[in-house]
Amino acid sequence: MSRLSRANLKARESVFAGGPELYRGDIQAICPPNLEECVMAMEDCCEEAFEAQQLLRNGTRDLPRMSKILESQRVFLLIDEGTVKKYKADLVDEIEPAINELIERAEQGLKALSKKESALQTKVDSARSRPLRPTATTGPQKLEARRLQILSKQRERLEEELKALESEVEALKLKVLNS
Repeated sequence: MSRLSRANLKARESVFAGGPELYRGDIQAICPPNLEECVMAMEDCCEEAFEAQQLLRNGTRDLPRMSKILESQRVFLLIDEGTVKKYKADLVDEIEPAINELIERAEQGLKALSKKESALQTKVDSARSRPLRPTATTGPQKLEARRLQILSKQRERLEEELKALESEVEALKLKVLNS
């Protein structure tokens, strides 16, 4: 309970009831009790105003959220179970033929793929069961193979001779550098 509610609320003629001679600004002047009572009443009013403001703030702090909630409107349509079943049956009637057609197409594709798989499997089995036959070569092919073999041997000999010559050149270079 604030001091204002306890304050003496009798009517006053003037705040400065003591007369002008007491308030000349001298240092030793004593504050009259009426002025002191007035200051305390003003402090009480300020405290009451602050408390009212706090109370108002606490009560209206949630106002933006609440006004947003109250602004949004949702309409719910309540229907009976019979209507739901009717719409469900209509939907089934509409979609079922398309689903059945897609299932048939998938089954046909699966059959075609299994036929291809079995054909490929028989090809693989027949290829595995056949022994590898050497390919028959003709006369000109044999001559070409023989020539290729002779040329590769000749190349190997020439490479060996090249290595031998390079090692001789290196040896001569070292001999010249050391002398």
